[in-house]
Amino acid sequence: MGHYVVRRLLLCIPTLFGVTLVIFVIMRVIPGDPATIILGGSDAGTGGYTQQDVQRVREQLGLNKPIAVQYVDWVGNALKLDFGTSIRYSSPVGAEILQRFPLTLELTGLALVFGLAIGLPVGMISAARQNSRLDFCSRFFASLGLAVPNFWLGTLVIIAMARWFNWVPPLGYVGMFDDPQQHLQQILPPALVLGYGFSAYVARMSRAQILEVLREDFVRTAYAKGLRAKTVLARHALKNAMLPVVTLSGLHVGVLLGGVVTIELIFSLPGLGRLLLDALTSRDYPLIQAEVFLLAAEFLGINLLVDLLYSWLDPRIRYA
Repeated sequence: MGHYVVRRLLLCIPTLFGVTLVIFVIMRVIPGDPATIILGGSDAGTGGYTQQDVQRVREQLGLNKPIAVQYVDWVGNALKLDFGTSIRYSSPVGAEILQRFPLTLELTGLALVFGLAIGLPVGMISAARQNSRLDFCSRFFASLGLAVPNFWLGTLVIIAMARWFNWVPPLGYVGMFDDPQQHLQQILPPALVLGYGFSAYVARMSRAQILEVLREDFVRTAYAKGLRAKTVLARHALKNAMLPVVTLSGLHVGVLLGGVVTIELIFSLPGLGRLLLDALTSRDYPLIQAEVFLLAAEFLGINLLVDLLYSWLDPRIRYA
């Protein structure tokens, strides 16, 4: 197991290198110049500044160097966990990300809990009552969750709560330790919206896998021994059907940690997704590069954790 983990970690190095190279080149070939954005215009001479001012700002930002030199400098600093200074916020990039990361992590955790708490029971009940009315209702629930976009559902939740209960999300983010009640009012609605979308995937996946497992010989043996249907379903079928669900959960966690931009915008949450969107609009190269790099590292770490969970769920799986 240890050799497998070390080998996987070593394979992460060229992957991260490729990600940094691609995002570094893309950010420098797309239209837009951070220098002109800082000076307050779109073209030199139209915002009260000259081309000399643009060159001076570019020199201060290090953008006048060849791309290869910029890349080598950035990678060297990133290896020391120094991702540079944000162009938009004029503060260390690492500090900006660390400030937003706890909120996104909390939102991800709650959405994952809600998704599994809703999706797994729905999938189990749907599989246990196959082709019944309850099964059709469960499948409709899952299909609706797959079809409805998160941003539309989030907007609908805010409108419905404002119209029928005279409630709107509090303006201005408040931390958990500053005001727990107001914090929960801000974090629970978007977490439920994201959790519902995730629960639809979990319900469909768990239903399909449980139906497949219920046809296995060991399940018929368990029934032959006189075990109740609930015991067979919960103790034997569910665990053997969890591998695809774990894979799906791992991928979904990676997406959520990257920041769901639309949900954070709709509910005015200053998370990583909102930070990335602001960085893109202002061409904040250091911040964009750091966020994409950390997002790639998160995906690789989550995939490794998912692979290790396989051996716990299915003892037949061994890693050399």
